[in-house]
Amino acid sequence: MMKVEKIVTGYLEENCYVIYDESNKAILVDPGSEEEKIDKFITNKNLKVVSILVTHYHFDHVGALEYFKEKYKPKIYDYEYADEVIKCSGYTIEVVSTKGHTDEDVSFYFRDEDVMFTGDFLFKGTIGRYDFDNSDMIAMQNSIKLIKSFDPKTKIYPGHGDITTLNAELKNNDFLK
Repeated sequence: MMKVEKIVTGYLEENCYVIYDESNKAILVDPGSEEEKIDKFITNKNLKVVSILVTHYHFDHVGALEYFKEKYKPKIYDYEYADEVIKCSGYTIEVVSTKGHTDEDVSFYFRDEDVMFTGDFLFKGTIGRYDFDNSDMIAMQNSIKLIKSFDPKTKIYPGHGDITTLNAELKNNDFLK
């Protein structure tokens, strides 16, 4: 059974997620910073990081990436896998292109578990900024249209803030209306 631990890191309070189960293999999502804090959880649970999912490469989401790459030698999945289906630690994951916040944004959808990690694309009650140099409002609008096609029961794990569901966002998030 999939377990997800949210570890809030850094002064921007980025959400790093550790996905694991009884196999002791772990997947990290956006290891932002404070590698000691993240690694303490991994060590206490006796986990081995086999993969890292990167939603985008803003510093607050990848500050500890090099540390974990060096320590565990995991497989890295990012925008280069956009629109592909990957197999990772027994999970089937759709790498969904959700550009807008950056031109490399992806979300990771675990269809069998009805779970999506959205990075800075979609948050509880809002969406990611699209006023950076490599942001694009039209791409964000297209990503919003795309996300509406997913199962409303999907649990959303954003890059900052609280966990939500797609259904709650469809009802309460003005950007999705």
